[in-house]
Amino acid sequence: MVPVLILMGSQSDWPVMQKAAEMLESLGIEWQAKVVSAHRTPDLLKLTMEQAEQDGVPVVIAGAGGAAHLPGMLAAFTAIPVFGVPVPSKQLKGFDSLLSIVQMPKGVAVGTLAIGDAGAGNAGLLAAQVIGSFDSDVRNRVHEFRKAQREKVMANSDLELPK
Repeated sequence: MVPVLILMGSQSDWPVMQKAAEMLESLGIEWQAKVVSAHRTPDLLKLTMEQAEQDGVPVVIAGAGGAAHLPGMLAAFTAIPVFGVPVPSKQLKGFDSLLSIVQMPKGVAVGTLAIGDAGAGNAGLLAAQVIGSFDSDVRNRVHEFRKAQREKVMANSDLELPK
């Protein structure tokens, strides 16, 4: 299977984007991570998406902070689903990134996840679900993941909650 592509605007985004990689790994899905800046390397961004199209990449996960143009710019160059992860910024804690990613103009779609680690992990899970729509082995692994989550909660369900 061709790996899911995890892109980020800066190496400093890796601690967040690593959560997407970890989720993909836990579900048996290959991934490849690269740093591609929408502002500093726009030619590389375009070439990366052209190559992703040629290679048959099924999903792109893109993390960006601050102005957070990376997911939208990637989506402008491809028909591959792009999931954007707002990376927390120092000034506005990722709220600026969230607004930049979620406010795409009609006709350029980016699936936007939560800010930070939860968003990155869920981007990996959502990528697996997309792949699972045409790969029954991946779909079964997603079902097993959900079953394990459910069992973990149920194992603690008989605890008395504070009143």
